[in-house]
Amino acid sequence: MREAATRDEHSRPLCSNCLVTDPANQEACVTCGRRRVSTRTADGPLCDTCRPRQVLTCHICQKQAPCQVSKVTGKPRCRACTKRWARCAGCGQTRPVRSGSRDQPLCSACTLPDPAPGRSCPGCGQPGRLHAGRCARCTIQQRLHDLLADEHGQIPAGLQAIYQALVTVKRPATVASWLNSSSAPAALRDLKAGKRPLSHRALDELPPGKTVEHLRSVLVATGTLPPRDEQLTRLERWIAQAIADRPDPGQQQLLHRYAIWHVVRRLRSRLGGAHATYSQAVAARRNIKAATVLLDWLTARGLTLATARQADLDAWLSSEHESYRADAGNFIRWARKHKLTRLDAAAARWGGPSGVIDTETRWEHARWLLHDGTLKPEDRVAGLLVLLYAQWPAAISHLTLGHIDTSDDQARIRLGREPVILPDPLDALVLQLAATRHGHAAIGDAGTSPWLFPGGQPGQPISAYQLAERLRQLGIRSGRSRSAALFQLATDLPAAILARLLGIHISVAVTWQRAAAGDWAAYAADISHRLEH
Repeated sequence: MREAATRDEHSRPLCSNCLVTDPANQEACVTCGRRRVSTRTADGPLCDTCRPRQVLTCHICQKQAPCQVSKVTGKPRCRACTKRWARCAGCGQTRPVRSGSRDQPLCSACTLPDPAPGRSCPGCGQPGRLHAGRCARCTIQQRLHDLLADEHGQIPAGLQAIYQALVTVKRPATVASWLNSSSAPAALRDLKAGKRPLSHRALDELPPGKTVEHLRSVLVATGTLPPRDEQLTRLERWIAQAIADRPDPGQQQLLHRYAIWHVVRRLRSRLGGAHATYSQAVAARRNIKAATVLLDWLTARGLTLATARQADLDAWLSSEHESYRADAGNFIRWARKHKLTRLDAAAARWGGPSGVIDTETRWEHARWLLHDGTLKPEDRVAGLLVLLYAQWPAAISHLTLGHIDTSDDQARIRLGREPVILPDPLDALVLQLAATRHGHAAIGDAGTSPWLFPGGQPGQPISAYQLAERLRQLGIRSGRSRSAALFQLATDLPAAILARLLGIHISVAVTWQRAAAGDWAAYAADISHRLEH
């Protein structure tokens, strides 16, 4: 239900959206053929993208760029400033920038403080641009009420949180675009029509896809749904489908024992109540997929785990055309331990870093990140945690504000069981990031995310891949840089302290210490010498 903008030839009401999208009211752009005409020239109509723009000096950013003349100020404004949102220097509200400067931006209401009569919204009284007689915020408020309200016109208590979160977003136009183009509102409407309570199970019954997952993240971020380990849930759903696709009941039982009671149980034990990361779920999926590939290869040759010989396994492992060979060792060792086969696959032991340990490049990058104020704080902190504290991007992305401690006039960060005191100026960088961090989710993010590195999904951290990619664009290879840092730290610190401070397993710390030829006795002697002086 929307306010009518006009009526068609049969006197039926038309809203403003249907009016402008009616092909009868549109012409095709002579350049690209799209029916979004912005201006008409001697050669024919042109859309907003194809119409020529003069290169002028933007009155907001003072840059030379293709500009259009603002109808509000009569001055040129570039495309970037047209799309820019910022906190208005006049009213303090986050709104589209219409005038002012980069340091002192002004919204449309502060640009024209005395709007013409009739330019104020009749619903909220705020001045600004009206759409079908209302401002953008009042429009989405009515549309959300129509979407979420029950037959009595009341919004259920379980949907009040998402309703309040969406009507109070800083950019109401983003919610309007979400309501127009996304299929998530249709999913909510289907759930409401089916009289089913909104739950994770109800969303699981909808067709899977990015739309449902984004809707789920919005509902979780707004408190409408409780948090859930999505990576582990998807892994369990994939395992159930992989087992059901096996034609042999015996293999179904075997895969169920291996996948559920070994792979998933071991993963849960390692997580200790935390949520699984994408890389952990991928590693578990590869182990299970390797088991199915090996079973298929044996079945095609009339063999089973019990009847296959070591020569058969060696032939499969040496074949260049078979996939998942490197991941099958876990399944073979599990089967041998449970006396299901006589096959054996030796575990590959890590022999130390294979690449060159470039200490000079590591310190050069660290000095650059510490002192270059033109870089983003999140990139500087993430890079320094890799270069100085040998952290994986997956571990950095899951840091929260709870990992930072500012008591006793010192900034500490907890990477393992024991907090680490941050030196100057890294401590100031971390505190700056904690105070100014913001995610890229325009819907469902109320600015209360606990993550130190918020991501694009509401309530979710940045992905490890995206974080590593941002560091790669700065010239920092996270794997190589972490190896250089861990090699140096293992030389100076005993394995027990290294494990407690960095959050790595003690066996990993011992292995790195052996690779770095570190000596606990030398460390203890050095500490004793310091205490004497």
